[in-house]
Amino acid sequence: MEAVILILTLLFVAFMALGVYAGVKAVRAAKRGVDRTITQARRSVEDTALRAKSYGQPGVPGELAQLRLALRTSMRATQEALNAGAAEDASLAESLNLFHRLSAHGRELDHDLKRLEREPDRATVASLLPGLKERTERITHSAESLRWAARDRARQFADDDLAALNAQIDVEAGALRHWTTEEPQTHGGDAAGHHWTAPADEPSPQAITSPDPRPGGYPWQKSAKPETTN
Repeated sequence: MEAVILILTLLFVAFMALGVYAGVKAVRAAKRGVDRTITQARRSVEDTALRAKSYGQPGVPGELAQLRLALRTSMRATQEALNAGAAEDASLAESLNLFHRLSAHGRELDHDLKRLEREPDRATVASLLPGLKERTERITHSAESLRWAARDRARQFADDDLAALNAQIDVEAGALRHWTTEEPQTHGGDAAGHHWTAPADEPSPQAITSPDPRPGGYPWQKSAKPETTN
């Protein structure tokens, strides 16, 4: 009886621990979902504000907003393309590692641009704009190279798979229409449908079936010698 009670107690504790573990996992997953939603909402608000500044504010503030918007748009598109491709193509893992290193430079540049937006000395910021533009173009160019290479790779795989599928479908379609293929006709009992040709040193079948007009039998037979009577 004590053993039964001990077993039931252990099962109860195990179920309680499993329930606590599942609850913690669910809470963490919900927290990650909330954090992701908040991050996306904050990103959308910032992008909308940058787009408004790039069109509504002339001069240095507008140019800084354009640089930030171009940088963020290019980096986000590349990240989405690589993440989507890496789920199906393991060879993109190295590309993701390179993008993570590039993202560090992109975040640093975005922070610099954001700080310069609040800089009151517009003349100094204007003198820094050429270098900031070159830096932005280098980062966005590298991101676009990774993005389009991943897309071209995925498209090439899709084209190859489609070509192989078309070939298989053509073969299957031909097999399904087997009745349209002309059956070979047999001649003279030959299953392959070919005429039998006698070798050069043998007589043709016509010679076998036709009686020899000459006395003495067939041409290939030796004439029998007349028996001599003594």
